Amino acid sequence: MAEQPRIATPSETNAILKRHGFKLKKSLGQNFLTNPAILSRIVAAGDVGPDDDVIEIGPGIGALTQYLAEAAHQVLALEIDERLIPVLAETLAPYPNATVVEADVLQADLATLIRDHFDGEHTLKVVANLPYYITTPILMHLIEAHLPIASYVVMMQKKSLIAWWQNQTPRITAA
Repeated sequence: MAEQPRIATPSETNAILKRHGFKLKKSLGQNFLTNPAILSRIVAAGDVGPDDDVIEIGPGIGALTQYLAEAAHQVLALEIDERLIPVLAETLAPYPNATVVEADVLQADLATLIRDHFDGEHTLKVVANLPYYITTPILMHLIEAHLPIASYVVMMQKKSLIAWWQNQTPRITAA
């Protein structure tokens, strides 16, 4: 596949948003990464390669998804904002291994999505840039679902990390 233009540059992101007449929704905590170095670091932190299937939560306009699709076997991106579905259809068109599903990760039947979109022969990972207001519910939902996920790599605001860590109860087991 020929090298594709980087979605995650300020000029390309602005051009995509303008072309689609897209306005950010504060209620969804939308912000789009425009630093390719950060996206490369996220993919590297996830050690994403051709033996991996990846679930991405909240792909936005597809900046991280693009990097994941270039590295992984398959990518399943779950997007709650229906307005972004046509944007993602455009930006991810060159990546047949990237599938976008309009879904709220907290409501979706994740076990069925995993079964329907992945072959079970690859390591399953979650890689995401999570919005501040819903970081903890998403992480807890994924962990409590007991899915066959080998690793989680999420970018979150420092404020989210501190809040999540402080809300963790010690796990004490009696012998």
